[in-house]
Amino acid sequence: MRALLICLICFPGLSLAAGGDDRGAPKPTPTTTTCNGVKVWDEKKKRCVRPKQSSLETEGLYGAVRELAYAGRYSDAQGVLLAMADQTDDRVLTYWGFTHRKLGNIELANAFYQQAIAQNPNNFLARSYMGQGFVDDGQYAQALAQWKEIRARGGTGAWPEVSLRRALETGQSFSY
Repeated sequence: MRALLICLICFPGLSLAAGGDDRGAPKPTPTTTTCNGVKVWDEKKKRCVRPKQSSLETEGLYGAVRELAYAGRYSDAQGVLLAMADQTDDRVLTYWGFTHRKLGNIELANAFYQQAIAQNPNNFLARSYMGQGFVDDGQYAQALAQWKEIRARGGTGAWPEVSLRRALETGQSFSY
């Protein structure tokens, strides 16, 4: 079955470096090199602070969540997520899903991914991460369905599509 899926989705010449949301590993900052626990680096204060005490805007907090998650600090990333003002934002829901999946809370992760997709059906990252979770669980048909949905919605060549395709090909998901 897996070999058939690989044949169905294998397209020569498609590069992993293709553009898209959240491509590549985040560059380490003092948030992961200096700060411990649920703290982020505040450039204005020149020290580690709790997320709600930081001067970081929404995008800066997203960056901190992503960086912490990539570093394997999923609980710390969730602490930053708690500081996000809009808990119904599809990107916040996506990161809740990702961190819960990496912590082994698969059902909860999928519930967050489904909420993110309900908010934004074109959230390719949520679809990719959910699909990668399906790959991790050996549920290749469900992963393939998410991959097809990303492509049908215009995500061909974007990082979420390419990374899910790679996960389907190799049986291994990504850490970011």
